[in-house]
Amino acid sequence: MTTAELALYVHWPFCKAKCPYCDFNSHVRRAIDQERWRRALLAELEHWGARLGPRRLVSVFFGGGTPSLMAPETVAAVLARACALWPPENDLEVTLEANPTSVERGRFAAYRAAGVNRVSIGVQALDDAALRALGREHSRAEACAALEVALATFPRVSFDLIYARPGQTVAQWEAELNEALAIGTGHLSLYQLTLEPGTRFFAQAQAGLLVLPEEEVQAELFERTQELTAAAGLPAYEISNHARVGEECRHNLVYWRYGEYVGIGPGAHGRVLVDGQRLATSTLRVPERWLAQVERCGHGIEAAEALVPREQAIEALMMGLRLREGVPIARLEALAKGALDRIIDGRALRRARDAGLVEARDDRLVATPAGRERLDALLRALLR
Repeated sequence: MTTAELALYVHWPFCKAKCPYCDFNSHVRRAIDQERWRRALLAELEHWGARLGPRRLVSVFFGGGTPSLMAPETVAAVLARACALWPPENDLEVTLEANPTSVERGRFAAYRAAGVNRVSIGVQALDDAALRALGREHSRAEACAALEVALATFPRVSFDLIYARPGQTVAQWEAELNEALAIGTGHLSLYQLTLEPGTRFFAQAQAGLLVLPEEEVQAELFERTQELTAAAGLPAYEISNHARVGEECRHNLVYWRYGEYVGIGPGAHGRVLVDGQRLATSTLRVPERWLAQVERCGHGIEAAEALVPREQAIEALMMGLRLREGVPIARLEALAKGALDRIIDGRALRRARDAGLVEARDDRLVATPAGRERLDALLRALLR
């Protein structure tokens, strides 16, 4: 029998500052005991190694927070332990998220030596005024310098940009995106700015102090993004992610294809198969609480809930329709235990197909570009 594939997510929860748009589990601390945190991450990793048993490790992703504030020795130790627990694929993808400040840029060589072969850099904008408005601690010059070093250090490089910013015009975004495409990375993550409850931007918007572009402008920004990236050879393979063929983020594809992944660190989530049940796992979000529980119990798990067939099918549909390739209908049927017609409204599906929002193609359910642009509303209509 072929050993099942597994992806590993490692959450580093610390940042130098909290960005006003960010609702991720990130925290600012004056001092961090790197050795203590290393021991805790390794302990939680050992817990999952014992619980899951044999797997083939296909990807490792260090996310955050700001993982480029993590000691390179910790990255190396986690990778070594993970590969000892689960034999890795020969082309194991190891991604680390980084910010482009000079301090973090100076660690790139050490991360490469530790085993990182893909870096994802949080540039967010190629404009100094926009970077200040987004609360970023780097400049445009630092971002460009970091990308230059990254391209010379790592086999694969991606970076993030945020668009649909307050006051941003289509022409301004076109110029910025063309500049980004000219840098020459094989992958770009391009996110529309959203206002998440609990963030500073959300509070400012509620008070009328921050206004996003009109919906029509946002739609035009999205459509131009698809056109320009496709013309440059980096078409969208997911709603917000664009890549040359073969440069897609394999780790994130595990999520979107509803594969098996384990999460360690504060606030990390997972979907793992244990004794024939698919568990939705989560760990304690507050770093100090997570750390104390790991040192006491060997793990920081807060919840591990068995998902019923309906929940699994819905999750697979929600994730799969984000992808240009869509989701196999047979997979949905298998997860739903033959009850897919009680999950997806057939009449709503026909209306969505007639409206050009979804297609049934090669035994897959596929959201069209128009459907992916309106995915939240599409899912609300389809699900019973």
